[in-house]
Amino acid sequence: MISQPSRHCTVELQALPSRIGQVRRIVSAQLRYWHLDPLIDRAALGVTELLSNVHRHAQPDKLCTVEIELLLDRLTVSVRDHDPRLPEVRDADPTSTCGRGLSMVAAVSESWGVRPDGESGKVVWFTLPAPTPVVAAPVRLSYDTARETTRRQPLDGRDGHRPEHAPARSAVAG
Repeated sequence: MISQPSRHCTVELQALPSRIGQVRRIVSAQLRYWHLDPLIDRAALGVTELLSNVHRHAQPDKLCTVEIELLLDRLTVSVRDHDPRLPEVRDADPTSTCGRGLSMVAAVSESWGVRPDGESGKVVWFTLPAPTPVVAAPVRLSYDTARETTRRQPLDGRDGHRPEHAPARSAVAG
């Protein structure tokens, strides 16, 4: 059996409002690098809510670790802090301006949960299904067809037309 290696990213931070936006951008950039663009909005929303909870509720400090891991077809985002109290989903009053974070995480994720982390901490996590990459089968041309295509259409596009089979190119900072 062939196993796929996991992809992993960890960020340690103080869960302060100014840092939450930075982590959201880091998570978004990492998902773009892994070609998981369809997950960016949901992952950014989920990590924002979890970090906001650390900022609002965690004691004795706001130090936490954000971890994202892609394993096979599942993305897991987790936030570890030093407060052993486990969060609870609340029924928020319709006019309330807070108290909906975990409900939002539950709504945008495939699954979520919380687990104690040793004697003085916890991990709150959520998962998203990763899209299966679609790989197109290469087009195979016979020698005669390829030679004929080359004669009819210049490869460098100097005639003002785009080559018919120009490869797509992208650059990813990594």
